[in-house]
Amino acid sequence: MPIARTNGVELAYETLGDPAAPPLLLIMGLGAQLVDWPQEFCELLAGEGLRVVRFDNRDAGLSTQLENLGVPDFAALLSGDRSVAPYLLADMAADTAGLLDVLGITRAHVVGASMGGMIAQQLTVDHPGRVASLCSIMSTTGDRTVGRSTPEAAALLGRPPATSREEVLAAAVAGARVIGSPGFPATEEELLRRASAKYDRAYRPLGTLRQYAAVIASPDRTPGLREVTAPTLVVHGEDDPLVDVSGGRATAAAIPGARLLTVPGMGHDLPRELWPRITEAIVANVRRAVVDAG
Repeated sequence: MPIARTNGVELAYETLGDPAAPPLLLIMGLGAQLVDWPQEFCELLAGEGLRVVRFDNRDAGLSTQLENLGVPDFAALLSGDRSVAPYLLADMAADTAGLLDVLGITRAHVVGASMGGMIAQQLTVDHPGRVASLCSIMSTTGDRTVGRSTPEAAALLGRPPATSREEVLAAAVAGARVIGSPGFPATEEELLRRASAKYDRAYRPLGTLRQYAAVIASPDRTPGLREVTAPTLVVHGEDDPLVDVSGGRATAAAIPGARLLTVPGMGHDLPRELWPRITEAIVANVRRAVVDAG
């Protein structure tokens, strides 16, 4: 797998589609890997004339694991001491900008899901010239009054790491049932297949904790989002228990001219049944950027 060395880390990445086509960068969420962007989902986007790039964030997948940074002090962090976070979302956004540099991409259409949406927002705020269009999926602004989790979903984030493959897979399937789309439930077989593929590729529970600390410690992006000029699409499930739909609505309200797509029955995942609808909306936003630029 190709590796991009940037910002003091190594990022594993893959590309799909015509290398000369407009680039579309996909950023995944907390503890997620590039394989969490389903292959067929990526193929739908590539089939619309886009060069799709997906990658593992720092501390996830096959990218650099920052074990030397240890386990975050969540007690201190939750009491307001943000200095204990090993890094911030801004650092992860800088990683992403560096990946574009390595790939020779000046500007990309950027799509982020969950924490990946937060990174995509931060990238757009910190490096506006690098983002041709923005799509934020099932994410939020960093304002603690919106996008809150249900108690059951929040409990998933506080679970101790499992200690065996069997426990990891069982926990992943159970967690997916809690946060998944009630209107488009995945089969047990599909959930187990996804969990197995992720575990066998890379299991990095301490990296997930450091990423979670970055989410908690990073400031509210709302003031910066008000300055965003890139054409923006916000997609959010109306039945998302992990990041309430209010987070998506606040994101769209903060960004001038943003378009909001809320989907009944969608939770905190990307159901196969919604791939055509979501990819169609992403492509329409990309084309809006091209028209605006022209």
